[in-house]
Amino acid sequence: MEQVSESITVNIDETQTIIELSNKIQRYDSEIYLVKNVEGSMVEVNLKSFLGLINLRLKNGDRLLIRCEGRDCAEALEEVKQWLT
Repeated sequence: MEQVSESITVNIDETQTIIELSNKIQRYDSEIYLVKNVEGSMVEVNLKSFLGLINLRLKNGDRLLIRCEGRDCAEALEEVKQWLT
């Protein structure tokens, strides 16, 4: 299975919502994960899980690893990266 990943720093506009991000990534077949250090523990959530995304509490300056697995993983990673930065 094809897999790609990239570390980023979150820089989102205050008008962006996680609902918009969730809607954008639903068209991808790949699984998309965000990995974040939360109080010393690495937390990984499936980006297609709305509840998981809420629990990450993303804010500007957060360092994340985006990890995608599947046939369209490169495109999915680029879409998420563009939205989060």
